[in-house]
Amino acid sequence: MKQLFDKVSSKCSRLATRSYSTSFSLGIRCLSPELRDPICGIYGFVRFADEIVDTFHDYNKTELLERFKTDTYQAIEDGISLNPILNSFQHVVRKYNVDHDLIDQFLYSMEMDLTEQQYDQEKFEIYILGSAEVVGLMCLKVFCKGDQKQYDELKPYAMKLGSAFQKINFLRDLEADYVDMGRTYFPGLEMSEFNMENKRTIEEDIEEDFKMGFEGIKRLPRSAKFGVYLAYVYYYNLFKKIKKTHPAHVLNQRIRIPNQRKLSILCYSYVKHRLNLI
Repeated sequence: MKQLFDKVSSKCSRLATRSYSTSFSLGIRCLSPELRDPICGIYGFVRFADEIVDTFHDYNKTELLERFKTDTYQAIEDGISLNPILNSFQHVVRKYNVDHDLIDQFLYSMEMDLTEQQYDQEKFEIYILGSAEVVGLMCLKVFCKGDQKQYDELKPYAMKLGSAFQKINFLRDLEADYVDMGRTYFPGLEMSEFNMENKRTIEEDIEEDFKMGFEGIKRLPRSAKFGVYLAYVYYYNLFKKIKKTHPAHVLNQRIRIPNQRKLSILCYSYVKHRLNLI
């Protein structure tokens, strides 16, 4: 039965989420049950596309991404795919009316990773839009459950939160992106000249994204608020740790949150949520 295949597909997306990101999978488990599989469906799709451009160095990435793109649109059109990750994703797209423009923009940013090495301000904004902001909007479609008015109201906040998360990822992956991929995302940043001044400029920009993103979290439906807030608190703690770290150390190590601290973040976020303090 198709229902059984869809169930297996959802399990594959959940497995992909747990395998690639313990932090996001924890946040997803803190969403209301009916939201978890759809968000895992989005994460699995995004993660697999990102893997193509970031890790499949021994293969023709351009061909793989083009095939993935074609299969994605075919899955959405047909309402089925034998690729369980895409089958799970197409179900989310069709059920929650995810705009195809969002998918187009995301895949375009993945294509940029195949060719772009250094980003000016215009390309940086385009990349952030596709790699992070539209992913936040895909998730917002699920959170709003078809309420277009609510989606439109929360849209700018979701975009800023996605932007903050992505820029944090860029900061803590500076060395890996530059050494392994030859990429420098932040406009005008020369790795040999990464210092307190340009680090502080980047951090001030991220701080503004976080502020607006938090305002949106307070307006989310309760079914989504705890999970998204947990992700916010985790990333903000990561951000605070990066701010305290010398630029040379940011370049030489990947900043992490210890598991014990993650547990504290979970408990703190849960109490705030239960007491309606978000």
